[in-house]
Amino acid sequence: MGFDDKVKNAADDVVGKAKEATGKVTDNERLEAEGKADQVGADARKAGENVKDAFKH
Repeated sequence: MGFDDKVKNAADDVVGKAKEATGKVTDNERLEAEGKADQVGADARKAGENVKDAFKH
């Protein structure tokens, strides 16, 4: 994976954390769940990148 993909995954993780926090503060369960889902997706992509990077080296 390229640098751009890593930056996008990090940004998705940050956005997910912000959504989750906003959902908690505003008592919006849907937004909180959406933020958690964004974070899980970003974490899964990061794990996939790490596996690919390990096999490159």
